[in-house]
Amino acid sequence: MRVLFISRWFPYPPNNGSRIRAFNLVKHLSRRHEITLLSFAPGPVSKERLSAMETYCRCVRTVPHRDFCPNRLKALLGFFSPHPRSVVDTFSREMQALVEEFGARHSFDVVIASELGSAPYALLLDQTPCVLEGLELVVIHEQFADQRNPVRAMRYGLTWWKLSRFIARLLRQFEGCTVVSEQECALVLGIRPDYGGLAVVPNGVDLETNSGDFGAPKPETLIYPGALTYSANFDAMEFFLRDVFPLVQARCPDVKLRITGSYDGVPVERLSLGNGVELTGYLDDIRPAVAQSRACVVPLRVGSGTRLKILEAMALGTPVVSTSKGAEGLEVTHGEDILIADCPDDFAQSVTRLLRDEGLRAKLSASGRQLVERRYSWEMCTGQLEQLLHQVAR
Repeated sequence: MRVLFISRWFPYPPNNGSRIRAFNLVKHLSRRHEITLLSFAPGPVSKERLSAMETYCRCVRTVPHRDFCPNRLKALLGFFSPHPRSVVDTFSREMQALVEEFGARHSFDVVIASELGSAPYALLLDQTPCVLEGLELVVIHEQFADQRNPVRAMRYGLTWWKLSRFIARLLRQFEGCTVVSEQECALVLGIRPDYGGLAVVPNGVDLETNSGDFGAPKPETLIYPGALTYSANFDAMEFFLRDVFPLVQARCPDVKLRITGSYDGVPVERLSLGNGVELTGYLDDIRPAVAQSRACVVPLRVGSGTRLKILEAMALGTPVVSTSKGAEGLEVTHGEDILIADCPDDFAQSVTRLLRDEGLRAKLSASGRQLVERRYSWEMCTGQLEQLLHQVAR
């Protein structure tokens, strides 16, 4: 098939969740299909990065992306639009022109709009079937459903009402739609119960890249692989360092925690950064840091999707302790391939067990690797997307 892939994120380097997903879907689709990639980018893209994607694509073109600014005039006018304000404010005439240019010059069997912000451009090719890839609704729905403040509940309620009506209209124009978890699937079906083009395509992991010897685990070492510039990661570390890590230190005084990823512009003074905590900053290759840790902690309390950090840790053989929220959407089993705990004391006890019990670490390490091999390879995940593409193309 000839596939036009419109991406919210330039996929290379694959160094955050959205880029990792887009990169691997394009990479694996390109083995059997012809891919044209039109992508947003935060600025000029180097020849090296363009060349990396041209390895998998017939053609690669980019346009600048404009971040959503809630106080901009266009965003304020979005209050009166049936579209979400973020979609209104960030709409790109450059991307519109690019899609129309390629639509006039080339014929495509299917268009993939990666993430909601790419959806308006896919619809410009009105004679080509469209798939909305990676629709995420859980975060916005939870802001509304979990809100206790009456004023904020009303505000988030209106946001959810507007978004759900927009999605209902949008899906009438998309022959297919993918989500990453059953939780997301349930929300979409709550909006459009009759929608027949829905498929769950979970996040995956590159098994080949995450295999090999990256060094032996270091005693008493924990890791949290996540940029603090993402609010869900910051919340997770604020909770862990305040409520959980002191309990672990009381039981294991020599324990160390490494937090990887960027923290530029983040109020780190709000974090309880004491002895035993290291902010590494962005690491070009995170695999040695994960593989050399006794355990990966994922104390997430908000957010959505399936956590690539869990899948990558499992692929590297590093045992994982996660909250229920962190493991949401993954087919994991507590005590078999992961430890799940939500309250501070239970989380601290689980971490302590892993640090002290070599047999438990070995069991979770082996079972976690087997799980990702059986269920979460990118080849398998892309195969599920391919089934949907063939369905809508027919």
